[in-house]
Amino acid sequence: MTDLHELYRDLHRHPELSLQEFRTAGVLADALRPLGFDVTTGIGGTGVAGVLRNGDGPLVMLRADIDALPVQEKTGLPYASVVRATNADGEDVPVAHACGHDMHATCLVGAAAELARTRAEWSGTLLVVFQPAEELGCGARNMVEDGLFDRFGKPEVVLAQHVSPLPAGMIAHGSGPVMAASDSVRVTLFGRGGHGSAPETAVDPVLMAAHTVVRLQGIVAREIAPSDRAVVTVGRLQAGTKENVIPETAEIGINIRSFDEHVRGIVRGAVERIVRAESAASGAPREPEFDWYDGTPVLVSDPDATARTVEVFAEHFGKHNLIPGAVVNASEDVGVFGTAAGVPTVFWFFGGTDFSTREPGQPVAMNHSPEFAPDIEPTLSTGVDALVVAARAWLA
Repeated sequence: MTDLHELYRDLHRHPELSLQEFRTAGVLADALRPLGFDVTTGIGGTGVAGVLRNGDGPLVMLRADIDALPVQEKTGLPYASVVRATNADGEDVPVAHACGHDMHATCLVGAAAELARTRAEWSGTLLVVFQPAEELGCGARNMVEDGLFDRFGKPEVVLAQHVSPLPAGMIAHGSGPVMAASDSVRVTLFGRGGHGSAPETAVDPVLMAAHTVVRLQGIVAREIAPSDRAVVTVGRLQAGTKENVIPETAEIGINIRSFDEHVRGIVRGAVERIVRAESAASGAPREPEFDWYDGTPVLVSDPDATARTVEVFAEHFGKHNLIPGAVVNASEDVGVFGTAAGVPTVFWFFGGTDFSTREPGQPVAMNHSPEFAPDIEPTLSTGVDALVVAARAWLA
């Protein structure tokens, strides 16, 4: 475990943005090779796959994501990231593993090592996959399109996990839809620029955008049934360069979360309808533009496969350490692997917070927060054990 602790700290100190995970991929590939895995790098860009063949039996896939976020870390840890990088838009941004992908990757290395060490106790083929660009929702698709399953075989099941601010040592699981579909859209609204002192000579896209943002909040409240789940978030609104100049355009960044394809269609349609209507109501000189991207499907943890996996979790961790019915509005693209291969996906969450070391009432940071960082233990041991136990439930 000492080596795994050091690997985790190294990955945490050296985060890399989505599609830029070159160092991370190299470190992970180097960690797999001494264990006896056949290692392939550069899959779908920066993805890594390791294959360990151990006689007859099923092929089981374990997956971890490896990219970081453009977040300024504020944990105060001695191994905190101070990395900065250039993002896809050419901007200089801070980078941190604020979602826990460094923990996921380290757990997968640990599980690979344990399964390699105990190969006398199982048979079959183990496929471990380190996936880039989960935060962009394209990493799994990129690896599949680069021939992941054509090159290494189709698995019987895809197994994956995610660290969360639950109590360390706990496993949360769900059956059926467990994480939301995600859709993002960049909207450009067009006005007519002018002097701030003479608004009557212009068409103000800032006012247009403001009305649009407010109106978008009515979609979930008034167009989606209370029994359904959806979220509409405006995370970005940019316009203008000076306070006394009415700009010609305004841009809005919108994110949608949903758990049902019908609801997903309703929300997407409503977003476009409202944007077009507010644009027309403001007398815009041209139609708004929509750039939809980062589409991620609903993550479904297959009910039968989940039940089989949770059964061994209960034996290993004890039922008192399992939390059933986990469903969150965040999104994950790991389901793309199972869908592409036509096999079940099983997904669970494991706790990353050691509450025994915290003061009563001390806030717990959520994933994507600048303060988020799992307590190394017992988080790492739990994540390794979960992957090993789950894999053995499927290997012969």
